[in-house]
Amino acid sequence: MRSASFLNNPAERKAYIITGPTSGIGRATALEVAKYGDVVLVGRVREKLGELQGEIERGGGHAVWVLGDLSDIKSVRRAAAKILDLHLPIVGLVNNAGINQMRPTKSAQGWDLTFATNHLGPFVLTEVLMPHLPDGANVVFVASGVEDPERKPAKAVGFRGGRYISAEASARGDWKPGGSKIPGADAYATSKQCTLATVLEFASETTRLRVNAVEPGFNPGSSLHRDANAFQRFLLKYFLTLFAPYVKYWSTPKQAARVITKVLMNESGATGVYYDDKGNPMLSSELVRDPKFTARVVSETRALLETVQT
Repeated sequence: MRSASFLNNPAERKAYIITGPTSGIGRATALEVAKYGDVVLVGRVREKLGELQGEIERGGGHAVWVLGDLSDIKSVRRAAAKILDLHLPIVGLVNNAGINQMRPTKSAQGWDLTFATNHLGPFVLTEVLMPHLPDGANVVFVASGVEDPERKPAKAVGFRGGRYISAEASARGDWKPGGSKIPGADAYATSKQCTLATVLEFASETTRLRVNAVEPGFNPGSSLHRDANAFQRFLLKYFLTLFAPYVKYWSTPKQAARVITKVLMNESGATGVYYDDKGNPMLSSELVRDPKFTARVVSETRALLETVQT
């Protein structure tokens, strides 16, 4: 669906794509980015996308939405094609959509839903769009420090880092033994480990673009745990969020959105950088800093995705 505002000299403006924009960090980011240009909203629920488009346009911004389920590779490819058909001056992409399932389920391709949504879908969307982005365009992936088995805040709450075996194993929902006892933690940490590996490898492969990652901090107000029960969701969104501004490594969707937007608008030329919740460079896990590992993740991911026919 195209907003009428896009019909008036679109080449004179800049446009930015935001995935998972209807709640949490994604919604806050879409509203923040709308201050700087047109926004392409990519999500699963038509009604929510329309509501957000209306809110942005009532505030004086411009938005258009495209249906796309990041867990479904065919849906992602269709969404990418629709975005390209809009012929907008896209100069930035934020891969924000993500989940952290407590009970594993499967994607349309029969793959682990967390791994598909957090890693495979954004991977496909970015690869399809990159050839069409102008030199210097910024691509931002929302990552997570829980991928690092040595990160103290993550260890303290029970995470044990990414448990990557292979792309095929991850798609099956199989993780390296010795992981977390928290339901869904290994799937989430591994998917985010692959996100960071993708960022570093894409930055190395395509030097004309700027590909970076942001660790948004722990955001109890986000919608990652969409399969939690009603009490858990209430506790996260309305109670723990009150403490976020005062706890180290905690954040809010609005705070995270400001950092993500700052990285998205960065014209310094920085690429392959991993930013923390304050916008400062940080280190990924030792494994992700190994170029052989990042190359393997990307190579195996491409091989897996080739099995999905258009």
